[in-house]
Amino acid sequence: MPIIHIDSLTTPGLEVYASLTEAQLRNRLDEKNGIFIAESPKVIKVAINAGYEPMSMLCEERHIAGDAAFIIERFPAITVYTGSRDVLSQLTGYTLTRGVLCAMRRRELPSAGELCDGAKRVAVIDGVVDTTNIGAIFRSAAALNIDAVLLTRTSCDPLNRRAIRVSMGTIFQIPWGWLDDEVSSLSRYGIKTVAMALSDNSVSIDDPALCAEPRLAIILGTEGDGLSDKTISRCDYVARIPMAHDVDSLNVAAASAVAFWQLRSR
Repeated sequence: MPIIHIDSLTTPGLEVYASLTEAQLRNRLDEKNGIFIAESPKVIKVAINAGYEPMSMLCEERHIAGDAAFIIERFPAITVYTGSRDVLSQLTGYTLTRGVLCAMRRRELPSAGELCDGAKRVAVIDGVVDTTNIGAIFRSAAALNIDAVLLTRTSCDPLNRRAIRVSMGTIFQIPWGWLDDEVSSLSRYGIKTVAMALSDNSVSIDDPALCAEPRLAIILGTEGDGLSDKTISRCDYVARIPMAHDVDSLNVAAASAVAFWQLRSR
């Protein structure tokens, strides 16, 4: 196990933790060879158990024989960068909440068709860019038995460090991938679609016909404008969550949890 004690922010190998942007880590030209950063021992353990390969680790020295020991035990050749909390804070730009960061290799993602094969409930995230919302939606999707998650390319990358942390690692526990076609393309897989939107033709989320659909994709829109009129018009259903006290809508992450529960496969 190579242990590199750092006292300089220019130590070779630290770029993934300091100077590279999320887009550079992702490597859009060859995404399957990209990198992401997982934070906290619990989340890292979930990723490892899901089959993701760690490349290097950055942690306070006390964690080498503590919270990070299980990672080193399973991957004895991993490079470990360590230093004081102050140095690590200068390097990353924030105080490590759990003291451990791990650079991990991305994997090639399944296609929309592969994700929809046999799925009874699919979540589709259309244009959601807030990393906190992405993480919260994934956590709800995993907890409430959604079979797969699809994202449009206008959405935030789920392997963003903050999204991973907010999801508590559930991003590694539920199958997901990108949807490069229109939402209406899901009909080719025998899946009906419901747009979560406030519109005149919407039905309540507890509509019996909607809840009885054997295979359903729940479409969630952007934080501000919601789904486009074009997307809404091409869905099989439009549904709303009944509101009280003159509240017009819920945050997309909160709305997703309500929708996933109410529209769960019976």
